[in-house]
Amino acid sequence: MAEVITLSSAHKMPVIGLGVWRMESNSIRDLILSAITIGYRHFDCAADYQNESEVGEALAEAFRTGLVKREDLFITTKLWNSDHGHVLEACKDSLKKLQLDYLDLYLVHFPVATRHTGVGTTASALGEDGVLDIDTTISLETTWHAMEELVNLELVRSIGISNYDIFLTRDCLAYSKIKPSVNQIETHPYFQRESLVKFCQRHGICVTAHTPIGGAAANTELFGSISCLDDPVIKSLAEKYNKTAAQLILRWGIQRNTVVIPKTSKIERLHENFKVFDFTISDEDMEKIKGIDRKYRTNQPAKFWGIDLYA
Repeated sequence: MAEVITLSSAHKMPVIGLGVWRMESNSIRDLILSAITIGYRHFDCAADYQNESEVGEALAEAFRTGLVKREDLFITTKLWNSDHGHVLEACKDSLKKLQLDYLDLYLVHFPVATRHTGVGTTASALGEDGVLDIDTTISLETTWHAMEELVNLELVRSIGISNYDIFLTRDCLAYSKIKPSVNQIETHPYFQRESLVKFCQRHGICVTAHTPIGGAAANTELFGSISCLDDPVIKSLAEKYNKTAAQLILRWGIQRNTVVIPKTSKIERLHENFKVFDFTISDEDMEKIKGIDRKYRTNQPAKFWGIDLYA
């Protein structure tokens, strides 16, 4: 089994999980059941991924056949931008699709509310000018207090944020009654974000790294980005430790005390990505990886939204 991190909510989260973004619906069952067999106990989902129902079917089969018990899994999903004013309904919709009674972690997917398009629909509503139709009537504080109510209703065990910077994270800490357990952000050797990572950890917020190996082929295809997998420092160190570049990068993420959730659609990569607990990167080599930071974001939703929210 994977190592775990204890969240501020006192619940334990496995340090490696499987992200299901852009997974083909017809391959989800085999991937999730294979992942559970390999040892994965953490699955990262989102309403926006439009595959919660398929994930739910796979989980139900795993429970029904005795492959794993519900209490042994850690299931995350996320509130979509258009549902900030409908948090309870959105959470219940995700629970229904996932065929679960509770979520281990529910995240605010992005720190922006957009025009409501109906619970369960996650198209990004654009205005006539092709720019994201942002709702300026719902504050992130209002959204967060609705998230806290989900914990009180025992629908969710831990709540967190995603894609929040230091300013927004600090603000959430100030207005929250229940502190965010997690901030899920893009971070990898080319986008290390040391200040944000350290700020979160100093204040008891676990950082989960989405896009933990820099997006690889998926983000190159979607965003035209480059991946740190081909960096000469990474390749040299991977050879030194007799590991693949992906394994080295995931291990680096774990040694930063972050949780990593690599996405793959290949069974052999599921095995490869999980074999990161049998070696340790030296302090000297961790410093070498620290030196290749490019402050380079590979996941850029401006491609879909007509506006750069990170500008």
